[in-house]
Amino acid sequence: MNKPVLVVMAAGMGSRYGGMKQIDPVGPCGQVIVDYSLYDARRAGFETVIFVIKHEIEEAFKAAIGDRVSRVMDVKYAFQQLDELPEGYTIPEGRVKPWGTCHAVLAAKPYIHGPFAVINADDYYGPEAFKVIYDHLSTHADGEVYDYCMVSYLLKNTVSENGSVARGVCALNEDSTLHSVTERTRIETYKDGIHYTEDGGESWTDLPGETPVSMNLWGFGESFVKEADRRFARWLDENLEKNPLKCEYFLPLVVSELIGEKKAAVKVLRSTDKWYGVTYREDKPVVVEAIAKKTADGLYPEDLWA
Repeated sequence: MNKPVLVVMAAGMGSRYGGMKQIDPVGPCGQVIVDYSLYDARRAGFETVIFVIKHEIEEAFKAAIGDRVSRVMDVKYAFQQLDELPEGYTIPEGRVKPWGTCHAVLAAKPYIHGPFAVINADDYYGPEAFKVIYDHLSTHADGEVYDYCMVSYLLKNTVSENGSVARGVCALNEDSTLHSVTERTRIETYKDGIHYTEDGGESWTDLPGETPVSMNLWGFGESFVKEADRRFARWLDENLEKNPLKCEYFLPLVVSELIGEKKAAVKVLRSTDKWYGVTYREDKPVVVEAIAKKTADGLYPEDLWA
């Protein structure tokens, strides 16, 4: 079996954050968040990373992170572009938003020849997550039923005090496999806890802080890319007319379909590490402080790649 590789989704526009958050420094020597993810991934056993970016940020991205990491990992680049669509489909007029996380993984298809993990470039996941997912991917292969995995976090450890977040809310089976994952695109904290809305804030539903959520840390076999590719045109047919400018082809959507068809089982791994991210610019000081403390405690060297 080929060694697991890491796919890093970094083509998002950072619209809510107000800038290119993927390359905004948070560490003592100018490191960005993904530096720490890659350091943890390398410690866990990952040797190859595939960055999914846009052509427009290629030079800035390589200067900020890619060239540095290429000294210790095999670095490849894939490009998530709006015009990468099945034959016969065109970009809706006025569309600037990327097609979503599943489309990002499809951009990396030429480099995926075995098991792979997927992460967001702007999320801090912690060392434990990379260890458990690498161990799983290294010891499980696709059989008649695809053998996938994901790392879940507690919702209360992933929210922002500075605005709404989108999270994949997970329901588990008794054997700790994933029953379903539902994308909630507007989750917010309030004085009594955490809640979400699906109707622009007219009504709200509470979510317990212990709810397991997906932070887009998935582990797949090569089969996933083939399944996602095969389903993309049908998804476009179902969604383009309804929401041409903002519909997104999410990873959990395809995962849920495969589970429903009994074609895949997804083991839910757990991390006790706290997640950090910069959904909003006001989140950055919290991340900087957390990284500084972890560095002071010896979890990371000051200069990660020295």
